Amino acid sequence: MQAPKFAASRSFHQELKRRTNAYFAEAGKSTTGGKSLFFKAILLTSAFVAVYLHLVFWTPTAWVGILESALLGLIGAAIGFNVMHDGAHGSFSKKKWMNQFAAFTLNVMGGNSYMWNAKHNLIHHMYTNVEGVDDDLDAQPWLRLSPEQPRRLLHRFQHLYFWFFYALLFIAWIFFMDYQKYFKGKIGEMPIKKMSASDQGVFWGFKALHLGLFVALPIYTVGFVGWLVGFLAFAAVAGFTLSIVFQLAHTVEHTNFVVPNATTNKIEDEWAIHQIKTTANFATDNKVISWLVGGLNFQVEHHLFPNISHVHYPALNKIIRQVCEEFNITYNEYPKMRYAVASHVAHLRALGRR
Repeated sequence: MQAPKFAASRSFHQELKRRTNAYFAEAGKSTTGGKSLFFKAILLTSAFVAVYLHLVFWTPTAWVGILESALLGLIGAAIGFNVMHDGAHGSFSKKKWMNQFAAFTLNVMGGNSYMWNAKHNLIHHMYTNVEGVDDDLDAQPWLRLSPEQPRRLLHRFQHLYFWFFYALLFIAWIFFMDYQKYFKGKIGEMPIKKMSASDQGVFWGFKALHLGLFVALPIYTVGFVGWLVGFLAFAAVAGFTLSIVFQLAHTVEHTNFVVPNATTNKIEDEWAIHQIKTTANFATDNKVISWLVGGLNFQVEHHLFPNISHVHYPALNKIIRQVCEEFNITYNEYPKMRYAVASHVAHLRALGRR
C-alpha cells in the first residue's frame, strides 16, 4: 500500500513552530522531561517492582492479591503513559541511551519497542484517523471505529460491550499482535522496515524474559490458578486503561475520519491542520489526571509536537489555542474526562446504528 500525501505545508504549521520555539528560547527550558519526569519514573517503576515482588514472593490472600494485581495494572499503564511513551518519542531525556532505556520498559512488560515505534510513531502520528492506514482504527470485526468500515449487526450494541474488548487489549497485544506484525512484516497494510539482527534479538529475548517474569515464575510461586486470576486482573486493568485514554483522543464525536482522494491519494489538509481535526483533548485542568496519564489528555499538543515532553503541554496548550483562534481552526477539547467518555460512547453508538 502506498502512503497518502498531505497538502503542502502552509503558514499555520510554520506559525505554530515559530511561537513554540520562541517559548522555549524565552523560558530557557529544554524540550525534554527534566528532573521532575526522572523522579516520576523512579517513583512509578519502584512502585511497580514493589507490588510485583509482594504478589510473587509474599503471596497475599486471594482478595488482596486480586486488588494488588489490579493496582499493578494501573501502575503498569502509568509507566506506559509517562515513561515508555516519552522515551519512545525521544523526549524523556537529552541522552539517547536514557530514552532507549525508558522505551524498553515496554519490552519488559511484554510489548516490543520496535513494533511500537513503527505502529505509533511512524504510522499513527503521521496518518491519524486515516482509514486503511492508521492501524489504531482497526478493531474489526468486533468494533466499528470509523464511518468507512463495514457495519455488522453486532455493532449495534458496541457502545455496550466495548469495555470488554478494551480490557482484552493488553493480552492481545503481547501474545498475538506483536507476533502477527513480526511474521507478516506489515502493520495493517503498511510494510515496516526489516528488523536488524539486534532488533530480532531484542524482540525474542524480551518476549522470553516477559514469559519468565509474568508467567513461569508466578506459576511456580503461587500456582496456576492464583497466577491466572492475578494475571487476568492485571492485564484487564492495564488494557482498559490504555485503551480508553487513547480512544478518547481520536474516536469521539467531534474528530474527523479521513479518506485520501481515490485518484490522487492525497489528503486535502496540510499535516498540522489534519492533526487538529482528528484529535481531541480532555480534562486538561485536572492535574491528577494529567499526572497519571502522562499528559496524554493534551493529545493535540502531543500530536503536533511529539518530540516535546508531556511536562510542557500545559504551556503549549495556550500557544496552540491562540494560533488556532487566529487561523479560525476549531480546537477540540472536552473540559471533563466524563464528557469525553460520553462522547466516545455516543460515537460508538452512532456508528453501530448507521
